[in-house]
Amino acid sequence: MAGPGAVILLAGVAVAPPPSWDLVIRVDGVQLVDDGIAAAPDEEAVRLTSADVPEMLRLIERTKPGPFLPRTIELGIYLGVRRDGELIAMAGERLHPPGWSEVSAVCTDAAFRGQGLATRLVHAIAHGIRARGETAFLHAAADNTNAIRLYESLGFRQRRTAIFQAARVPDDCVFSKPARQPWRSNTP
Repeated sequence: MAGPGAVILLAGVAVAPPPSWDLVIRVDGVQLVDDGIAAAPDEEAVRLTSADVPEMLRLIERTKPGPFLPRTIELGIYLGVRRDGELIAMAGERLHPPGWSEVSAVCTDAAFRGQGLATRLVHAIAHGIRARGETAFLHAAADNTNAIRLYESLGFRQRRTAIFQAARVPDDCVFSKPARQPWRSNTP
């Protein structure tokens, strides 16, 4: 599905990419799960849309919370807080395995930290996740002790360690089309 030159994410366990692939990122991480978050809506939080993506990307660039690309917003609900019309904090949802939703892109501009904005946004995102009958979880870099401490104080508990990697497919890599499976039908 990804051709030559594409970057493939490898998450969860230490899976080595093929020898000819370039490992471009490797981060030790932790997964945390909802263990009593005080989930609640937030009156100041606004739903972000595709029209907000350029501003979201600028906030991501300043704060570096983790992977967020122009189409990431399509994966779930993203909420933000604005001051004087400027997006200064946001959080949202990314992965959705059955029964779960990942809290993602939690970030606050440095000039506005210490005001509880990340806490409020995580509470609001967790409220929406719970309203759907799902459980919130999130990931953090293992060395980001401030974020982990914040998430634990909000009611998350560490579930497991993880390794996040990305590898680039070599330009000369050739993929063969898989053979059609005789047991698969093209009709519903």
